[in-house]
Amino acid sequence: METGYTTIMYDSTDIERALEDIAACRYDGAEIGLGKLRDAGPDTVDRVLDDTGLDLYCVMSDWLETEAAVERVIEDIPMIADLDGERLGLLPPQRHRHDDATVEQWFARITEAATDAGLTPLVHHHGATHVEQPAEVRQLLDAVDGLELLWDSAHYYPYGENYPGADVSDGIERFADDIGYVHLKDVAPPTGFDEMRDSLSDGDFHLDNVINYFRSFTDLGKGILDFEGVYDTLQSVGYDGPCTIEIENRTEKPLVHAKENYDYWRQIRSA
Repeated sequence: METGYTTIMYDSTDIERALEDIAACRYDGAEIGLGKLRDAGPDTVDRVLDDTGLDLYCVMSDWLETEAAVERVIEDIPMIADLDGERLGLLPPQRHRHDDATVEQWFARITEAATDAGLTPLVHHHGATHVEQPAEVRQLLDAVDGLELLWDSAHYYPYGENYPGADVSDGIERFADDIGYVHLKDVAPPTGFDEMRDSLSDGDFHLDNVINYFRSFTDLGKGILDFEGVYDTLQSVGYDGPCTIEIENRTEKPLVHAKENYDYWRQIRSA
């Protein structure tokens, strides 16, 4: 299992520094948002990937909120393929904005275009979106041929069988045949986390709920999740793809966070 890191804490103007930081911390690969890839330019990204020796594990799409957003992602698929990108992560629309048929049709179109270009398309189950809970994940995967799952430790936690416990391994076991990529981040749930979760699931996007819910996502080892269990279960189900650490809320000293998270995960793997 190789280890990657996202550029989510870096501005699009800092992509070169982001990839150099990731390489300096000895990660094997990187994930980049599609918007940042457009802004930085594929030539720049290609050059820095070549210079650092990093693999491009995944490009994460825009939020798929409109027909125009879907078309733009499809138009950019050849650019991602030309960079030897391996996977295309797909972010569902916000909850209660579109019906199942529309979302399934959007994902089917992107999935077909991605697989034709040699990319692996992935749905990123995500809090407050159309594909949030395990049954919703299962429904979309069954509806769209060729679509695989980006399994995320923190986004699974609130809906797992063991919630509010630290063990999220049931999510890996449940989707063992569907997981094509993994995001790792921890959760430090604040008081009232249940109510925040339920409000977002109901489509009540009160600013306080949104901010406090997603701010609970944190560095590995700074929350409650059992990452030894995550690693052991990934191994037991035969997952051999990369695990990418996605730290969203630590914009200061990004290099320090990249290194600390790499070291934490390395200790888990070597235990």
